[in-house]
Amino acid sequence: MNDKMDVNTETLGESANFVAWSSVEPDGETTYHLELGAVTVHFFHEEWIELLGLMHELEAPTRG
Repeated sequence: MNDKMDVNTETLGESANFVAWSSVEPDGETTYHLELGAVTVHFFHEEWIELLGLMHELEAPTRG
């Protein structure tokens, strides 16, 4: 019996310092991952949607 389970991944976005990617787990659930340097934060779908909403509300500060 083969115990290896393949996980499908997709890069959602990438910058010089960060990467966001998703994976479809063997049970069919999609999880989202945000790599911030040495730290990776993992989200379930509902959490990811909430985070995207929060990020959309943020405005980059202007300098001047």
